Amino acid sequence: MILHFYIRFSTSPGQSLLVSGSHIAMGADDVTKALPLQYFNNEFWQGQVELPSASITPIDIQYRYILKTNDGSQVIEWGDDRIIELTTNPVNEYTLIDTWNHSGDVQNAFFTKPFQEVFLKTKHAAAKAKAVKIFTHEFKVKAPLLKDNEALCIAGSTKSLGDWKTKEPLLLHKSGNWWTVKVNLGSETFPVAYKYGVFDIKSGKLIDFESGSNRTLFGESGKGKITVIHDGFAQLPFPTWKGAGVAIPVFSLRTENSFGTGEFTDISLLVDWAKTCGLKLIQLLPINDTTATHSWLDSYPYAAISAFALHPMYLNIEKVAGGKNSALLNSLKPKQQELNALPTVDYDQVMEFKFSAIAALYQQQKNTFKDDIKFFEFFNLNRHWLVPYAAFCYLRDKYKTSDYSKWKTHQVYDE
Repeated sequence: MILHFYIRFSTSPGQSLLVSGSHIAMGADDVTKALPLQYFNNEFWQGQVELPSASITPIDIQYRYILKTNDGSQVIEWGDDRIIELTTNPVNEYTLIDTWNHSGDVQNAFFTKPFQEVFLKTKHAAAKAKAVKIFTHEFKVKAPLLKDNEALCIAGSTKSLGDWKTKEPLLLHKSGNWWTVKVNLGSETFPVAYKYGVFDIKSGKLIDFESGSNRTLFGESGKGKITVIHDGFAQLPFPTWKGAGVAIPVFSLRTENSFGTGEFTDISLLVDWAKTCGLKLIQLLPINDTTATHSWLDSYPYAAISAFALHPMYLNIEKVAGGKNSALLNSLKPKQQELNALPTVDYDQVMEFKFSAIAALYQQQKNTFKDDIKFFEFFNLNRHWLVPYAAFCYLRDKYKTSDYSKWKTHQVYDE
């Protein structure tokens, strides 16, 4: 079986394209073994790979394209949902006609979990797609902002695509992130012009076609050949998603339960408040550890000492202590009330008292938490950053500076 790849991409001199896939013939997702493509024309780069007959089974092959820049660096396109669905049918050749998925495309945001599982969680009406036993082409396109009663349709310049008729257009059905339809263009004349549109399932009427020029499909079809067209995003002239939100630093979320500054446990109250106000989004300022001098100079949230470690200032001491160590908390109550009553955050005092409380809790808990399976799970999953972070913090405190060039030992990290 031969796979033919065509990717729409305009390169600059010195740039080149590659394709990487899950099949061993395409590097088994190892980008260093990606298949180089060749310049085809002003619109496409192309390449092909032959799959050994012994490796051809009815499985799915996932693939993506890579841009190699002038300086040798690589840019991997966004997403992992472009798939070749190998079938048991006697297919000798697959032609894949693709559109580069730019990571900066706004519509990619709508496929993240917040949108898919909350904001855009819909149940699309089942499009009554015409069953096609024999097909030569499969069209795939994305449209993440359709309403429950809407489906994508396709119309074009051939009989199989309805001769541009809009009363009963060919409907696509939803499959994962894609809207897709299989069509038999075996007896049609190429090139074929076509467009996607939005169809109202409830009223049975076409709402509108996508904007821009007609799409054009070149090539031909034949026995034992299937062409899959990944057309990227439908160019729909409709308003995009809008939602109001609130941006806030965690240290501003002070409650009666916090200790002079907002804490992680206060975020749930912010969520409740945002829901009551009808807000859709919450944006937090960086919450990474900024402890470099153990002074108010560390209060700038953008001066992180770690890309992974969270700031200990946001710990809730009561949660860390648990019921067994509640006596320690009682002695801190007066200071907690004093710090909470201040008009602004006293960073130095908050850090001083929290660190002393955490140190005291550690002494009480150090012989028991090491037997906790959850601790070992956390440590093993995060040791790649946790160990060097702990070493850095220890040496920072030992030499009274975060400037490692001034340390007497261990200026260069070695595991």
